[in-house]
Amino acid sequence: MEAPDSESFGPRDARTRTARYLRETPKSAPLAPKPHLAGESAIRKREDRCPSKKGEEKRMPIKTPKELFVVMLSDLRHGAERSHTIYEELGQAAQNREIKEALDARDFISKQILSRLDECFRLIGEKPVQRDQRLYEEFVEGFRKELAEIQSPLVRKLFILSRASRLMHLRVGEYMALIAAADMLDHPAVGVLLETCLADKLAFVERTKRLIREQVREKVAA
Repeated sequence: MEAPDSESFGPRDARTRTARYLRETPKSAPLAPKPHLAGESAIRKREDRCPSKKGEEKRMPIKTPKELFVVMLSDLRHGAERSHTIYEELGQAAQNREIKEALDARDFISKQILSRLDECFRLIGEKPVQRDQRLYEEFVEGFRKELAEIQSPLVRKLFILSRASRLMHLRVGEYMALIAAADMLDHPAVGVLLETCLADKLAFVERTKRLIREQVREKVAA
């Protein structure tokens, strides 16, 4: 069959062929997605399933008083674990025998507090849940930055002691709330353990205040 001459194929023939094509093509035929658009759709689906930030996990909703108790107790345990390394850093930065000994003693007590909190979990039949630790990371980052800007030895000592006291106060309110909650949930032994942890923290706060007063008194006497 010979190809038609270009002269014999006019606009009318083109319109006829176009109309025939439209009649024969199903109107509901879906268009195939473009490769790059399909890739973008897959990426969006993965982003919906994954956390928006690295290391950030989706938190499960808290529905019962006991679940809230476990979450708060987990905060205390993770805080005690992180405080152990922070006290070591504070002691090394102090460059003062008396302050370093006090912070080393606090570090030792932190280990004991960690053991008591583990016993609290055993008594309630639960395990610690993963919690956000940005509070302590920001604490350490701020401490290092501000300490590097302090030149006076006395001011450095006072700054380290003030930060040690602040670290003690981070979770005091949560201890008080959990002690009351332990009685409400019929776990008196847990309440006793938490009370001993809180007493140790408050005792160290008072000791830190005395160290601050002694440092200032020595400076005035000199």
